Amino acid sequence: MSNSLGKLFTITAFGESHGRCVGVVIDGCPASLPLAAADIQPELDRRRAGTGAASTSRREKDKVEILSGVLGGFTTGAPICLLIMNEDVDDSAYEAIRSKLRPGQADFTARVKYGGFNDWRGGGMFSGRMTAAFVMAGAVAGKILRNIGVEVFAHTVTIGGIDARTLPYEEIRKKALKDPLACADAAASTKMAALIEKVKIEGDSLGGIIEGIALNVPVGLGEPIFESLNGELAKSLADIPAVKGVEFGAGFTAARLKGSENNDPFTIEKGQIVTKTNNAGGILGGISNGMPIVTRVAVKPTASIGLEQSTVDIEKMKDTTIKVGGRHDVCIVPRAVPVVAAMMSVTLCDFAMRAGLIPRVLK
Repeated sequence: MSNSLGKLFTITAFGESHGRCVGVVIDGCPASLPLAAADIQPELDRRRAGTGAASTSRREKDKVEILSGVLGGFTTGAPICLLIMNEDVDDSAYEAIRSKLRPGQADFTARVKYGGFNDWRGGGMFSGRMTAAFVMAGAVAGKILRNIGVEVFAHTVTIGGIDARTLPYEEIRKKALKDPLACADAAASTKMAALIEKVKIEGDSLGGIIEGIALNVPVGLGEPIFESLNGELAKSLADIPAVKGVEFGAGFTAARLKGSENNDPFTIEKGQIVTKTNNAGGILGGISNGMPIVTRVAVKPTASIGLEQSTVDIEKMKDTTIKVGGRHDVCIVPRAVPVVAAMMSVTLCDFAMRAGLIPRVLK
């Protein structure tokens, strides 16, 4: 079992969906970083359930508490413990179907792996609720990265087959923050919202694609061969529940291109070596090349749906059907956007520390 990520900037997540709390311990954060709850809360608020059709009716305040590692408004160099309490918990819907395996969920695999002692309430540690811990860690990592000029953000590019237009990074950064679906293309967002409303009435769910972007990443981050930057980013992103695919730059489209179309020609711009295109997504040979790091993740449709599905009663060992009750998002893509940015930030922060770009005491 491993609930930790990172080598020098290490995060350890704890808690369960319907337990008392969800939290994260950050080890390796440099001393003297100004840090308060106000630095973390905005990202948690972005991950919280909204009032639109896409979101669950579960309403958690998600107010962060800093339990350790900060004194007088500055990090001390000791482990930082961040916590949010679970306050709007209702186990009744899960108790009613406890022996039935929910399709698309970890009920079966977790039960077998942990001998039936796994927390079955809302998926326990396998719930998307755990991503609140990722977001708290990402907020700290993001603030550290801004000390060296690196900025990380993410946005919705597809929901249910509806694609957003390609826009300049500055426009994406500003508009996605204000959109209820975290989509920078207002026209596409309106269509996405209408589709979500329709699917909600049907009792079904939707998936989509999120794009993560990191700007001003210095050349040289990555530890090939087996700790390449793209490999570790892919790992951290794939650890987000519901993520089923990760690509960089041109991604799978590159398989359909010729080398002359996919290669990024080098040139000099303002005295710096850059590439004219960015099909590599900012990474060559597992090492950052100074161009924007661009990655996209495929998010599956929410597994818990209101439609009747075939399954197995694991206690009776009989085929049966299930209709999942409880409170669930019709589409988790908008709430997963800050999670993608968080996991990118955590990974990039760890690599920047390993490259010696971030000292133990910030100046």
